[in-house]
Amino acid sequence: MKRTSEFSVGLVIVIAVVALVVAGLWLGQVGPRGPKTLQVALFRTVGGVKVGDPVVLRGVKVGRVEAIRLAKDDWVETDLRMTSPDELPPNPIAIAASASLFGEWQVAVMDSSRVPNDPELARALVEARHNASGRMPGATLPDVGQLTAQASRIASDIAVVTNRVSSAFDSQSIVDIRSSVRDLRKMADRLVNFTQAQTTALDSVVNNASTSSTSIVSASKHLQATLERVDSSTASGELSALVKDARAATADIRSASSDFKSLASSANSQRDNLTHILTATDVVLTRLEKGQGTLGMMSRDSTLYLEMTKTVVQLRSLLADVQANPRRYFRFSVF
Repeated sequence: MKRTSEFSVGLVIVIAVVALVVAGLWLGQVGPRGPKTLQVALFRTVGGVKVGDPVVLRGVKVGRVEAIRLAKDDWVETDLRMTSPDELPPNPIAIAASASLFGEWQVAVMDSSRVPNDPELARALVEARHNASGRMPGATLPDVGQLTAQASRIASDIAVVTNRVSSAFDSQSIVDIRSSVRDLRKMADRLVNFTQAQTTALDSVVNNASTSSTSIVSASKHLQATLERVDSSTASGELSALVKDARAATADIRSASSDFKSLASSANSQRDNLTHILTATDVVLTRLEKGQGTLGMMSRDSTLYLEMTKTVVQLRSLLADVQANPRRYFRFSVF
């Protein structure tokens, strides 16, 4: 009797264990929202994701990571057991990211249009989509530890740069920088003064240009008036008359030119006579200059001049006496 009870208890326990295993397997395939489906995501690396980590959609847990395995060309395939496949976005992607500061990770499923603005993340998704072949493209965000390490490296680099700057900028460097700033300020003041002077000169040039433009406009008006007059003269025949007069004047000039040519030809023919006359004149002037001949002697001797002066004096005395005593020289009788 005792052995039968023990057998019964053992059988019940075995049946219960089998039932629990079957229920667990069944619950693993079926969720509260219906049968679970398997989605395969392709990652270059999954970071800290492990089997059993949650899969979330819009912040709601919809499944878990069922398996992680290596694939060809250094890729990693991750099986995501998810419920409600009808609620997946049109272009789903998987993002592996840290869920807390305590090393917990999760896989977030979202639409490709809601990807965080990260160039490295976008590049990884493009590469995964190119090799997905029916699988869901995935990428991994750096965890808090990586970000902290990167920040620590950046802080160390900043400290090194700060130390170098501190060693480079001593008191003398600061004095030199201040002097350079003063020189730069003086240069800026000179540049302002030069700009003001050039502005004044430019204003003068602009005023002159405006005056010149006014003069050009006035000249254009005068030219237009002149052209109108020419047009009116052409219409009334005055311009034709001027052209005829110009042609007549040209003919007269040509005639005068012909006469001048004739005169030049005559003068050329009389050149020998003119040469002879000029030669004789030169001889006479030469003899006159040397005092040869009558004219030469008269030009050099003052006796003739003196005699002529005396004669003039006597003639004046005679005229005065004639005027004073006309009866001495003239006698008039009527009968």
